Amino acid sequence: MSKDILNLEPSLLWKNFYSLTQIPRPSKHEDKVRDFLFQFGKNLGLETIIDEVGNVIIRKPATPGMENRKGVVLQGHMDMVPQKNNDTVHDFVTDPITTYVDNGWVKAKGTTLGADNGLGVAAALAVLESKDIQHGPVEAFITTDEETGMTGAMGVKPGVLKGDILLNLDTEEEGEIYIGCAGGTNGNFSFRFKPTGVPEGVLAFDLIVSGLKGGHSGVDIHLERGNSIKVLTRVLWEGIRHFGLRLASIEGGSLRNAIPREADACIVIPAVHKEGFTGVVAELETIIRKELSAVEPTMKIKLVPCEKPASLIDEASQEKIINALYACPNGVIRMSNEMPGLVETSINIGVLKTVNDTVVGQTLLRSSVDTAKVDLQNMVTAVFIMAGADINMNGQYPGWKPNPDSEILRVMLDLYKKMFGKEPLIKAIHAGLECGILGGPYPNWDMISVGPTIVSPHSPDEKTEIASVKKFWDYLVETLKNIPVK
Repeated sequence: MSKDILNLEPSLLWKNFYSLTQIPRPSKHEDKVRDFLFQFGKNLGLETIIDEVGNVIIRKPATPGMENRKGVVLQGHMDMVPQKNNDTVHDFVTDPITTYVDNGWVKAKGTTLGADNGLGVAAALAVLESKDIQHGPVEAFITTDEETGMTGAMGVKPGVLKGDILLNLDTEEEGEIYIGCAGGTNGNFSFRFKPTGVPEGVLAFDLIVSGLKGGHSGVDIHLERGNSIKVLTRVLWEGIRHFGLRLASIEGGSLRNAIPREADACIVIPAVHKEGFTGVVAELETIIRKELSAVEPTMKIKLVPCEKPASLIDEASQEKIINALYACPNGVIRMSNEMPGLVETSINIGVLKTVNDTVVGQTLLRSSVDTAKVDLQNMVTAVFIMAGADINMNGQYPGWKPNPDSEILRVMLDLYKKMFGKEPLIKAIHAGLECGILGGPYPNWDMISVGPTIVSPHSPDEKTEIASVKKFWDYLVETLKNIPVK
């Protein structure tokens, strides 16, 4: 089934993407794909290096007659987001991705596809491998750990890369040229609690939220999809207030940059409140599903009997945890004044889990305005400080400020119109492209980001439009042929 994509055009790009799908490469587990990329460059007889943080750089000289063109850095990231459906058996550290073709789209069976950013990397490899593309000096710069910290981009040193133009191949809508992106901050909180005994006369349940779409916490945040952690918190809050609910553990999400699709809590309630609480859970499911009906028609909230837990979270800590989660902002905070339709500032509560005697959580804060990002950091910090949690902000990365006077932008605008008979959209993205970080050590770079159409990245619904991949490839090839002279 996976090999069906080998019959697609452009053949070189899809061949390389197939190779990437067969190599497990979740963030923090990139050793195998790094080795593959290194050997790929060496097998082509090209200068290939791995820098001190694990990025791979492969250099290809200009084709004859193109030596006077500006150098181009083709940039993507080697890792992918590991998300799967609950009923899918898959180990992202050891198992390949199973792809299939469906009515003009490439999809994966029950998991993320890895088109983000496997297609961009595959395109760069295809340029390196090709023998009939005209181009000036080219460097493929494949970064590590983009999805969970951008540590590859943050660790690159000035002077290592030689190019003048950065073509980031990591956006997700063909026909759009990106010239700016949001910056981000990781927010991490934790609550210590005292395990207490389980009282008599209670019944134990798993309270489960499922059926949400999830998605990319930047690209999809404006769609106002449900956040399973926030939905679960809403139900728990009602249970605590009116039915004496006690919490043993709480879990939800797996990545701070993915909108959580599922969450669950192990709870107990007094047996006398079983009927009343069961009714409220059903009522809240109806209410929330109605509120989210346009975007989350398959959301479910279920109460499933289970064995009694060994212990509970003490009541004082439980109160603080649920109040803080309920009060913490989530989703779009502000839309951009400068670019209509663009989210300026947002937050995603992405991960929540109980580890021994601690409840820990991870959020991702984004903004294209640094001062607004700091304000949101302070707001979230204040919420968790009031609740007595430990809270810290780290992993800050800058945004990418648009340059409307970019030379490569003008070239690519003209080319797109000539090739496809229409103007491309010029946009900024509410996500953390590596361009913002890379512009620090390489302030001379003229930067653009393009890519094929990828729907629902960071979720098992991820898919890419086959026709858009061909257009993206043709556009990239024509751009390389028309790079300005030095």
